[in-house]
Amino acid sequence: MKINFFHLMPYKALPEDFAEKHRSAWVDLPNENFDPALGAQYYHEYLDELEFADQLGFDGICVNEHHSNAYGLMPSPNLMASTLARTTHRSALVVLGNSLGLYQPSHRVAEEMAMIDVMSGGRLVAGFPVGTSMDTNFSYGQNPVTIRERHTEAHDLIMKAWTERKPFAFNGKYNKLRYVNVWPRPMQQPRPPVWVPGSGSLETWNWVLERDYVYCYLIYTGWLRGRRTAQGFRDRAAEMGVDDNPYRMGFLQMVGVSETDERAEAEYFPHVKYFYEKMIRIYRQFSAPGYRSIETMRASATRDLLEEQASLQKVETWQDYLDAGYIIAGSPDTVKRELRKAIEELRIGHLMTLLQIGSMPRHQATKNMELFAKEVMPGLKDLWSDYEDHWWPASVPDRLEPLV
Repeated sequence: MKINFFHLMPYKALPEDFAEKHRSAWVDLPNENFDPALGAQYYHEYLDELEFADQLGFDGICVNEHHSNAYGLMPSPNLMASTLARTTHRSALVVLGNSLGLYQPSHRVAEEMAMIDVMSGGRLVAGFPVGTSMDTNFSYGQNPVTIRERHTEAHDLIMKAWTERKPFAFNGKYNKLRYVNVWPRPMQQPRPPVWVPGSGSLETWNWVLERDYVYCYLIYTGWLRGRRTAQGFRDRAAEMGVDDNPYRMGFLQMVGVSETDERAEAEYFPHVKYFYEKMIRIYRQFSAPGYRSIETMRASATRDLLEEQASLQKVETWQDYLDAGYIIAGSPDTVKRELRKAIEELRIGHLMTLLQIGSMPRHQATKNMELFAKEVMPGLKDLWSDYEDHWWPASVPDRLEPLV
């Protein structure tokens, strides 16, 4: 079992009346709400937490790309990963990822990720998301009908750039290059492992399975609602003749660990409410027509952040969040029991844990991380020991012992 520390780098200082004054934390929230002095503090705090995760023995540390929002202050995850390549030494660097259709020319991603892989000694996991409609269509102005075509062409260019040893020409629809000659090339050969984040689109399942990549289901409505998508992905894999290795799939789960179940509520409930009521407050019209395929819409295979907001109206109390599976929280024994159940039912080999939640201060985040790493994580590592993880950097050990 691979367990990763996932960080969003949220903006923690949105005002109390944010929901009354603003329709969304994405796309059109005026940046007058951002305090650069606080932002500087947050960046250093969040990098410290990612470095602490490496010391605690998390298998991987995860960063991700979003634009024009208070939900995650990482328009460039590569900047974060390049810093971490110098200041961490053991965990995989899981960049989830670069939204490929936004980069012109696309082999810029190949260059930057190759740099990170070399700087880190071959610890990169390359994430290639299509990107949310808020990021790709509204913040970056890409045509929603062409974004997947752009994504596929960019992927093909990057794969060839990483594996070819001579300069070559690339004559695509969106990328026309006389010379492609990536320096440096990646440390990992023939290339770093590739993971593809998604929210349940059928076309993403097919794309990932055809290329033998990891599919990462990243949602915030928890493992109970994630079971349908996890089963759908496995069913599609079986239809395509692909084996059921649990390492083919990753899942993101919010987790809160304290000394007792009662203390967990007192410590985490305010920050969970901040996250759900402010961070993923998204104007419903920020879902561009054409972003999803007709097949996906017809199958109702996906419930993304926008669609989930209606269900959030029914989640008010701490017990509501627990019962819905949005967060797994409580004493170490409670969390270990519930998380093990979730992992087995979802059949996932890569777990991304969200342990810094919303407005959570640094001391509470590090407490959550430390309790999880020392009292929960060891009880989960034996899962899926009969399977081989083909999608992991070879230079990262199968088991990392804590240094602190």
